[in-house]
Formats: sequence, C-alpha cells, structure tokens
Amino acid sequence: MKTIKGPAIFLAQFLDNVAPFNTLDSITSWVADLGYKGVQIPTWDARAIDLQLAAESKTYCDELKGKLADKGIEITELSTHLQGQLVAVNPAYDVMFDGFAPDSVKGNPKARTEWAVQQLKYAAKASQNLGLKAHATFSGALMWHTVYPWPQRPAGLVDQGFTELGNRWLPILDAFEDVGVDLCYEIHPGEDLHDGVTFEMFLEKVGGHKRANLLYDPSHFVLQCLDYLQYIDFYHERIKMFHVKDAEFNPTGKQGVYGGYQSWVNRAGRFRSLGDGQVDFGSVFSKLTQYGYDGWAVLEWECAIKDPVQGATEGAPFIDSHIIQATSKVFDDFAGGGADIELNKKILGI
Repeated sequence: MKTIKGPAIFLAQFLDNVAPFNTLDSITSWVADLGYKGVQIPTWDARAIDLQLAAESKTYCDELKGKLADKGIEITELSTHLQGQLVAVNPAYDVMFDGFAPDSVKGNPKARTEWAVQQLKYAAKASQNLGLKAHATFSGALMWHTVYPWPQRPAGLVDQGFTELGNRWLPILDAFEDVGVDLCYEIHPGEDLHDGVTFEMFLEKVGGHKRANLLYDPSHFVLQCLDYLQYIDFYHERIKMFHVKDAEFNPTGKQGVYGGYQSWVNRAGRFRSLGDGQVDFGSVFSKLTQYGYDGWAVLEWECAIKDPVQGATEGAPFIDSHIIQATSKVFDDFAGGGADIELNKKILGI
C-alpha cells in the first residue's frame, strides 16, 4: 500500500479578476497559506499557464515549477476539461460549447475540433516538461442527447458513436503514450463517458489503451445513484487521479435525478462543499489506499450554498484528516513466528 498525496486544490473555480485570484503567483500564495501542497492547473485560463509555451519550452516549465516550489507548492496535474469537451461535440450543442473555443474557430465545428485535438497534444508535451504523470480531461459527447431516448435509439447507433469517439481520441492517447503520461477522463454526466459501462465500451474501441485512465470523482456518482465505492473495486487499476468533491441526492415527490430544469440550489441532486454532502470519504480514502493509489487528493470546490473561500479554507484540513498513512507493518506480527514447514504440517494434521 501507498500513501495518498495532498491536500491539493483545482484552481479552475477560484481564478477571478480580483486579487488574490487573478494571477498564478498570488492565488498559489493564497492556497499555500491555507495549507495546500499542490495545485491542479486549468490550461484554458491564461492567468494560470501558457499551454503552448509550456509544450514548447522546458525552461518555461522549470521556472514555473521553481516559483511554486519556493512556496511549498507542486503542480499535481494539468487539466484540459474544456478542450477535451470540444474533441467531440454533437451539433445540438454547437452554440453552447462554442464558448469554450477561441474566436478564430467559433462557428466552425471542424476547425474547433482540430484546435481541441492540438490543445490535448500540447497538454501531453507540457505535462512531460513539467514532470507530471497524469492529465485530466473530458471525453466530449456525440450521444448524450440520446441518453434517455424517445424515440428509441436506432440499431447500431451506440456502437457507431463509440467507434467515432475512439477514432478521435486514439491519436491523442498515442501522443500521451509517447511522453509517458496517463490521460484521465473525468467520468461525468454530459459526457459519453459518464459511468463504468460507457468507459468500458470506449476502452474496447481504443484497444484497451494503457493511457486511457480515470479521474475518480464520487460526487458525480452520488447524483447518478451509482455505487461509488464498488466502482473503485472495479476500476482501481485505471484510477490515476482523484477529485475530492462532495454531493447530496435528496429526491422528492416532485423531482429526482434529472432535476426538473431547476437551478443547482433547487435540484434534488447538488454538489456541496466537503463534509456538507453524503459522500463517505472515510471509505473512499480507505479503498484507494488499500488498492495502492499514490496520486494526489485534489479538492474540486463546487457548492450551490457555501462561499468558495470558506469551502477552500475548510477543504485543506478535511483532506489532510482523511489521508491515511499506509502501514508497512501487519498489526498481529507480534504474535507470529517464522515459517516452519514441520510445524505447519502438525497444525494441518499431515
């Protein structure tokens, strides 16, 4: 067994145009003061990183790491959640997802996809230059509009959809293989990879690619009524990243999983700050430790009620208190003895 690293924090929800959240230098000083040891960096936000420069310049990456190290902060992983979304977009979502793209490719789905693929390839090289082992992204979605279909899905639609999704991601996965970095899909509603079954179908289409791995976030499984602890039993070998995010699901006679088009605060299922939801983090950390997960525990703050500064302030000690120092000693060793074949024969009666 190994000890999980942390606490760390995903900066995406905290970057802002006001100090101390408006530059990487000031926001990392803020999180260091809160007790965080690592930051996960959103690569679409120029206030945090220049992704293309990080891919092309080892010097830039070394300087970036050095500045953070002076504060006791490591970069845990990079994220391309928004760019990954644009690798596969059904036309029904073109208008909404164009907001994730630069002006130069808006309104041009083909160019937008090409831009997104290049962004992922930059992220692979940038991760290598930063000495990182894993990278976070979304899969995108060609079939999400058919997730609860009426009329029924035509025969062969799902297989064809996953074939196309695999074809789009395979060159990207190969780019991550070339640099020795795991590409970790956050399994998430709204993505074609939104549960274990869909990940398995995708994995088959990419030939079980060794770099196709998972970002584990139990909050999304609470909202799907999926067993987030057994999920670890099934997929622990592919779990290479961990978002520590809480959630609650309180169905009523008026609404359930789908939320009735309500705002987050009025949904039956909603994300909460750590400790305010229903996730059994004691069991989550125990299972991940049992299976030898040695990556980072990264706070992703999303809460419809609590202020983000309070959520971040409470998050570091919460994660720290759940990290288990993996034992190297068996508790009943004191009562044992060395291997003795003859003694064992006597006990067995042979």
